[in-house]
Amino acid sequence: MERNDPMKIKIVKNRDYKELRPLYKTFKLSGKADICIAVGGDGTFVKAAKEYSGPILPIRSEERGSIGYYSDVNLNDVEYVAKALKNGDYHVEKLENKMEISHRGRKYYAVNEALLHNVLEEVSFKIYEIRGAKRYEIYPYVMSGDGILITSSIGSTAYNKSAGGPLLLIPNVMCLTFLNVDGPYRNSIVVDSSKVLEIEIIKYNGLLRYDGIDIAELKPGDSFRVRISEKELKIVRVKGKTEDLAKKLDRIIRSRMTR
Repeated sequence: MERNDPMKIKIVKNRDYKELRPLYKTFKLSGKADICIAVGGDGTFVKAAKEYSGPILPIRSEERGSIGYYSDVNLNDVEYVAKALKNGDYHVEKLENKMEISHRGRKYYAVNEALLHNVLEEVSFKIYEIRGAKRYEIYPYVMSGDGILITSSIGSTAYNKSAGGPLLLIPNVMCLTFLNVDGPYRNSIVVDSSKVLEIEIIKYNGLLRYDGIDIAELKPGDSFRVRISEKELKIVRVKGKTEDLAKKLDRIIRSRMTR
């Protein structure tokens, strides 16, 4: 069904694409948009999610190194997409909630991951769960190595996958993936979204980051907390252009084979 009111869109991209002309001709660009269109790879999608709180339609650019895991459509589909958006042939669905990282009274919201990484040779840390005013050990050992990666189901396909962590196909969970650590247990740990995690630095310094952005360098005794926030990340699905997981993985594997 065609919309009665003209749709306003926001476009986030890292370069100009001539293929986007149908969107410019059909819709009005606005900072207060109904939909944000992210053109590029997963990095552009994450950038759009930081700039815009509404639903996002990712369009992959098919450039070298641009996987576009979240994208069901590419630049060749733009005319189809413009028509579908104009006619209302799309729906908005919740992808997942962003993760909240708390450090020294400030909060940061991650789409892909919270990361503690070593500054020099290694960083040692302990993992706790916060319940009320108390904290309880999740794992009874000090872990030492390159660090730890914490992700939700959204980010499980990004850095987490490259680090050997699992693909999370269910929402409302967090995954802790260790990075080259020494210890009797090195497998990833999956916890439900009700958990509030605290990571404390025990020895050496570590760099706290989220989605590739530096927060602070942490010293022994410093800590940070991670939880699933109430900030939702919503994605636009265009009718007739939805990829299932098998198709996405096949596309990604084939793209890597042809590089």
